[in-house]
Amino acid sequence: MVNTYDDIFNTALSLPPGLRAMLAEHLFKSLDAENQAEIDAIWAEEAEKRFQAVEQGEVNLIPGEQVLRELRSRSK
Repeated sequence: MVNTYDDIFNTALSLPPGLRAMLAEHLFKSLDAENQAEIDAIWAEEAEKRFQAVEQGEVNLIPGEQVLRELRSRSK
């Protein structure tokens, strides 16, 4: 019987890559909140709204390099 962390970990490592990936996905999903699907849907909707705003020119985009430069200057 597998009952310690090391036993479980070593057994998992012995699985083929595809099964390890499936196991990792299932373990990761087990950490989700009960309402994770609802949270994900809300974030997906928000992301779509923001994407559409960019596509329609409703927002001013700032290059990432400029943002990082400004953030670095604040920490001095």
